[in-house]
Amino acid sequence: MSKIFTPTNQIRLTNVAVVRMKKGGKRFEIACYKNKVLSWRSKVEKDIDEVLQTHTVFENVSKGKAAKKEDLIKAFNKEDQTEICKEILAHGELQVSDKERHAQLESTYKDIANTVAEMCVNPETKRPYPVTMIEKAMKDVHFSVKPNRNTKQQALEVIPTLKESLPLERAQMRIKLTLPSKEAKKLKEKVVACAAKIEKEDWNSDELIITCLIDPGHYRTLDELIRTGTRGQGSMELLSLKEVTEGDELFT
Repeated sequence: MSKIFTPTNQIRLTNVAVVRMKKGGKRFEIACYKNKVLSWRSKVEKDIDEVLQTHTVFENVSKGKAAKKEDLIKAFNKEDQTEICKEILAHGELQVSDKERHAQLESTYKDIANTVAEMCVNPETKRPYPVTMIEKAMKDVHFSVKPNRNTKQQALEVIPTLKESLPLERAQMRIKLTLPSKEAKKLKEKVVACAAKIEKEDWNSDELIITCLIDPGHYRTLDELIRTGTRGQGSMELLSLKEVTEGDELFT
């Protein structure tokens, strides 16, 4: 019985997601596990071994033909195949079927709607909207998913657009600020300007303690204000991430 000859530069792979890049006049491909490429790009997955089926750069994945070493050096100025795989992962084009692409976009669309529903409330009732209502509003404003952007970024970007057709605001954070009395009066005005609502003020001889609600977008601004304005003597404490009314009770 004759032996079957298998070229040493050929590797057969199945159930694979291919990422392709053209560089230096050549086409290069890498073989990844399905559903892992977008996770890597959005930094959800950090283990490269969970993304790559093999640390090999190919001319053609489906034929199992590995790229030549001299072609890699010419195109990428390096021969470390793992590093080249990472570059292709970051900048290459993910090859998927129309059916797979549609399924991925639909899944991301739902994830974005879920994120918006978690982050926002109806400003009149302080209640969250059902995800189905958020999805409908996204369709009404003709929102389209950007495959290379992560879910949270796209949720933050679509919120201002949704406000045009739906009463919507970011669920507020409750924080407690402690300001030394020396700087308290000067900083209070700036705090009030950032706060959606001042719930409580307590003055004593040494400090002013303010409990307030803020839009999450103002968190970093206030944090920087307190640190620099009090030269590290003041503090800011997060009491609750969001204030949402459900039923007849208030949950924080």
